[in-house]
Amino acid sequence: MARVKNSPATRARRKRILKRASGYFGSKHLLFRTAKEQVMHSLRYAYISRRTIKRDYRKLWIRRINAACRLNDISYSKFMFGLKAANIQINRKMLSELAINDPKTFSDLVKTAKKS
Repeated sequence: MARVKNSPATRARRKRILKRASGYFGSKHLLFRTAKEQVMHSLRYAYISRRTIKRDYRKLWIRRINAACRLNDISYSKFMFGLKAANIQINRKMLSELAINDPKTFSDLVKTAKKS
């Protein structure tokens, strides 16, 4: 019996990898083996970066809130503790937006946090 090589599936698989590798430098977008290796690395970097972005944004929000808190004579940690004690549940993203765009409302939140 003749051996089945399944050429269309192999070609499709290679095309898929080479299509993902288009735009890479040097032979990484031309040769299948190097392209496959680079695509695997790129996918890993993308996976890691999706998590790193979330961390970086959280750090940015905390810095913005801290800067606004310092203008209102309170530390970030005391402010967050005061909000928790006052049972105010606003996430850091919204707090940083308030700190930038609406300082009066933010200072009211600081007063509430200081009371409790």
